Amino acid sequence: MSPATRAPRSGGPALELLVHGVGGATPQDMLGDPRTVRMTGDEKAAVYRRTDDARAESDPDAYRDRPIPEAYCWSNLTSGNGARALWLLLLPFMVVNLAHWMRPRAAGMRRTTRFYGALVRLVALSLTVLLTAAACEVALDLLAWQCAGSAACSGERSWLGFMSAAQGGWWSQPGRRLALASAVPAALVGLLWYLSNRTWSAYEAQRPPTGEADGDGDDDEDEVEDGAAVGDDGDAVQAAAPAEAPPVRSALGRPGFWYGRRLVARLRAAHTAAGILTVAAAVAGAAARHDRAAQDALLKTCGVLLEGALVAGAAAVLWVVCHRGRSERRVDARLDRAAVRGLPGAALVLLALSLLYASWSRPGWASSATLPGEVTFRVIVLAQGGLVVTLALAAWLLHRRARHPRTVLYGLAGPAVAMLACALGGVMTGGVAQRVADWIDGPGTPGMDGEGAIPGPPVLLSWQASVIPVLLAVLLVPALVLVARTWLAARRLAPRVEAEYFDGTPGEGRRDAVRTRRIASTRARAALTDVAPLMVGVVSGATLLLGAGAVGGSWLTGEVPGRSFADGGLAEPAARAAQAMGSWLVGFGFVLFVTMGRRAYRDASARRTIGILWDVGTFWPRAAHPFAPPCYAERAVPDLTWRMCTWTERTGGRLVISGHSQGSVLAAAAVWQLPTATRRRVALLTYGSPLERLYGRWFPAYFGPKALLGLSRELDCWRNLWRRTDPIGGPMLIAGEQIHAGAGCDDPTDVDRDALKDPVVYGRTQRHPLPEPILGHSGYQADPMFAEERAALLDRLTPTVPRQAQGSSGRSSA
Repeated sequence: MSPATRAPRSGGPALELLVHGVGGATPQDMLGDPRTVRMTGDEKAAVYRRTDDARAESDPDAYRDRPIPEAYCWSNLTSGNGARALWLLLLPFMVVNLAHWMRPRAAGMRRTTRFYGALVRLVALSLTVLLTAAACEVALDLLAWQCAGSAACSGERSWLGFMSAAQGGWWSQPGRRLALASAVPAALVGLLWYLSNRTWSAYEAQRPPTGEADGDGDDDEDEVEDGAAVGDDGDAVQAAAPAEAPPVRSALGRPGFWYGRRLVARLRAAHTAAGILTVAAAVAGAAARHDRAAQDALLKTCGVLLEGALVAGAAAVLWVVCHRGRSERRVDARLDRAAVRGLPGAALVLLALSLLYASWSRPGWASSATLPGEVTFRVIVLAQGGLVVTLALAAWLLHRRARHPRTVLYGLAGPAVAMLACALGGVMTGGVAQRVADWIDGPGTPGMDGEGAIPGPPVLLSWQASVIPVLLAVLLVPALVLVARTWLAARRLAPRVEAEYFDGTPGEGRRDAVRTRRIASTRARAALTDVAPLMVGVVSGATLLLGAGAVGGSWLTGEVPGRSFADGGLAEPAARAAQAMGSWLVGFGFVLFVTMGRRAYRDASARRTIGILWDVGTFWPRAAHPFAPPCYAERAVPDLTWRMCTWTERTGGRLVISGHSQGSVLAAAAVWQLPTATRRRVALLTYGSPLERLYGRWFPAYFGPKALLGLSRELDCWRNLWRRTDPIGGPMLIAGEQIHAGAGCDDPTDVDRDALKDPVVYGRTQRHPLPEPILGHSGYQADPMFAEERAALLDRLTPTVPRQAQGSSGRSSA
């Protein structure tokens, strides 16, 4: 729209809806006033205004030349509850859920897209089995089987006396000890189910204001797997007039995208059943192995039937996980009740039968050696490696159909992150098992010749710990390269920094080498964000190779590294040192997780820091793992959409939604959800935004260049502010000539404004007598350009007559 034809500025109401970024913010800080009032919302997320602005719509003349400021605070959705910091222990689940959303965009490859989603869900399922198997290893193998079966171990622990084989009591039989100890992993699975069910009711059940009615058609017609292609590059295409080119909309604009009630319920049932079946298999499997060598035909038959039922249960879990993905084309409120209720119930029945079977009297049964945890962990690790490699193949096939130079790791970001999730799961579970084994064995070393009272945890865990020092040594090389590159980049940037500030602008003061070096170093460090994918790729690749080596070493030798290299010259002390250091690092890592969780529970500042991790990692819905931390966007995006719809309908005014950092991602997602009529009355102002720099590169199917271009076409106008010193935000890289006529921007160049100067001035000036700080990612609203761009956006919007008269019901709100 040219300046000559631009709609004149109107005296109608104008609203600026502010959305804060990561780490949280108070309404007082956002609005710059200690006196605020909550307009709508609850203690977790709400809209606030200054007390003086509470009834601004009733006095439009007072706000003729300025917008009504309004702040949406959502920090309590992630970092407000101290107990939620303990979700940090479930970090692998959150990471694998991110891998689900990192698939490359593709055109017309619906089956491959479905296959990609099913593979990620299988990796997520393996993590649940791994966590439960680790709990079984600690409770059943180390405590109930090994320590309680050894007089040397149980004799030093009075609390194990009633289970000790040397005491000869009712609980001394191995099967009964295992049945009793199974309460620990079963309780863990129950706790995960409870947390997922509680958060499912609070997050996944928030209905969006737009979209079709609840789905009631055939399942196959209603399913859209993982944002599968229904238009160009897998994005939904909005209906448009025949004369217009239809804009490409992101899948985030689909009615059911932020309503994952059905999928999470189904996955929760499957993962709960998988955990229960893992516990049942550990208990019943030990008893069945004994009965196969015994003479009791009845118990042998019962064992075979029970193991067959467990295999059938596992097959049912796999079918439920692989059968169906997300439903996004409509708000789907249905539940698969047969799976949601029947699967966990059947698993509980099998667990009860397993406990009864194992508790049957077997007087001649004595525990020796270890339970077959080695085989269990080996199968899990091999399955995870095979799934990640297959996932990489699927991602490569998707990426080659729609290549883009800025896509992370050439479309392999999802498999790389899935590998990291498996590595984190292995480190955490292995750390628990090894620390418990060391605690039980006292001064001895489990697994070494004559040094321990118990055999110890599976050999594979020791091999995995031994490769950690090697992995750190491998990572040291790219880390040093990045340090050197950053230092050289800072030196190269120094002349450019001085040229930008001393380009004829009067009053910048004298050149200062220290000041120049500080600004250049800040820019160089901010650029490290763009090379982070390299480190992720190196870590994932090295983890895959070293993990394969650990499996091979444990498989071939059957012994811990310190023994397998015995009499091997320097290899033996090196292996022992690697095992000791790796075991210490694994234990330290687990203790660090627990310590951070406890500190976050007591310390508000630490809770806020950890909350930043959730702000970034839990933006996406739980599409792969139901036990991951809940998705706050499934509450925040409907909140913002409802607010924009109701306010514009009630007042007919203009609205600019202003998002900083992660708030800009929420703002864009909410704008995609708006009806077309409402979207034309809304402008978007982003600053310090990771929309393209992080989300566009890591999640190309949802925030790729075509999706961002489609968003710019649908909005009346969108402006983005950024700095070269910002390590998170960046430009959108949407060229103005790509935007068709009528997009609404006067300046036919870019969505991005030229990079803001940071600091605002180089030295001391008349207006800035004291040195200005280098702000980086913060302080955008203090820049003079912010107010200028906001005013320009509001000036382009034309208010309309309210669609509903005063006093009508409709969807209006305060």
